[in-house]
Order: sequence, then C-alpha cells, then structure tokens
Amino acid sequence: MKKTTSKQLVLAVLMAYLLAGCTDRISSGYILDLPEVPPVWITLLGEPHWRIEWFDPDGQEQVIDLQPGCSPEIEIPVTWTNPVLAWPYWPSFNLSPGIFKPCGALFPYDVPDQGNQLRLSWEAGVDAIFYRELAFAYGSNDNANVSRTPANFDWPRFRELFKTEALGYTVREDPWVVNWRTVAERTIESNFDRRRIVPEAVIQRQLPVPAGTWYGTSPFATPLEQPVFPVRPGLNVWISEEGILRVSGNTWVFTEIKNF
Repeated sequence: MKKTTSKQLVLAVLMAYLLAGCTDRISSGYILDLPEVPPVWITLLGEPHWRIEWFDPDGQEQVIDLQPGCSPEIEIPVTWTNPVLAWPYWPSFNLSPGIFKPCGALFPYDVPDQGNQLRLSWEAGVDAIFYRELAFAYGSNDNANVSRTPANFDWPRFRELFKTEALGYTVREDPWVVNWRTVAERTIESNFDRRRIVPEAVIQRQLPVPAGTWYGTSPFATPLEQPVFPVRPGLNVWISEEGILRVSGNTWVFTEIKNF
C-alpha cells in the first residue's frame, strides 16, 4: 500500500481546489513520450525503470512504475496546467526513485500540435518539480494569495529565462544546482524574483575513491575527472565504471559495481 505523506495530502487538497473552479471539467488520455536517457547512465547501469507521477481528473495524485521500454497512456484534466514527472531508477543497483533527477512535462505546453502525446523532457523535469514545490508551499501558507497558485504561474516566461543571460551560466547549464523548494517558498511568500534562482551552497570534499570519471544524477551535470565532489545537503550520489558513491553530510559509502 502506498503511504500518503503530509506533502502529498497538501498537493491533493490544492489540486481538488483548482478543479473545483472548473465548472466544465474535461479530461483526456495522453501517451507519454519519454526522452532519451543519457548514454553514460545506460552504459554503466542499463536501461532504467520509470516511476510516473501525475494528477488525475479528480485532482488525486497517481503513481505507476514501468519496466524499461514501456510508454503508458495517462488521463489528465485539460482545463488547467498539469505537471507530469518521470523518475528513472535502477532497482538492481539499489538506486530508488528520487535519487536521479526526473524528466517531466507541463500540460498543455508540452503537447505537440497534432496527436495525443505528452512530450517529456529533462528540461521540463525542472518545471514540473518547481510546480509541485509551488503547490506545496501554497497549500502550506495560510496567507497565500490565490494569484500565486502554480496553475496561474507564467510558465512560458519562466522557461524563457533559461534561454537568456537573465540567469547565471551555472544555473543555465544545470538547473538542478538550485534549491527549488526554497525558491518556491519565497515565491509564495512574496512574489517571483529571478534573482533567487542561484546555485545552492556546496562543500567540496575529496574522498579516497577509485580514480576515473564520475557522473552525477543530473542529466546536465558536468562529469568529474578528479575525486573532489560538490556535496549539497541531503543525499548525493555519483556513479563510475568502478562503482556507486553515496555521500550525506560527513558520511560516505562507496560500493563496487561488481558487488551488486
């Protein structure tokens, strides 16, 4: 049985609120078009499984897990902006959903002009996560202005920021260096300000792991050629031909690939 967290409950309540404002609620089925997986992930770990998360026409969060190669069809409401997330994961390597960054889509912006496909991309994974963080922050703030719901957010303008020098080079190269929860909370408290979209502070740590090239869990991350790792709060993971490195605070664990 899937356990409902407080965050999921807040999201569900907010989605129900948004749907309540739609007098003629319409839903439709869309086939998910998943993006190509970074080749190095496949080389080192194989084809991923996928965990898909979305909100159904009743505003309830839905979750399905897919075997490699599957393309599901999901039903979503078409009367408001709706995020869809797809998390790659590798159960045989104990790499569960949530460790590697997701791809995603925002309906209706990622629907091609013709057909019933919803096109997911790694870039839109950031959009979908920010949407959900805005929804959670809005639902947790008793004084939040209704105009700041994620359904009312200017998503086309947000996406354009990453195509200009309005954001710093580091963020444009890899948006996952940003703490999107913090940006969402401040957006709901006051207003959106692109100046808050900055890299999260890191601690550089040199660790006694095998030399070689190390790859992060973001599809945009630059490979590391030296065993010096930019550690952020929470769980950090890197992979190489030799194994998998997990770092959290001052604790780190290296596991050789052959031991899986």
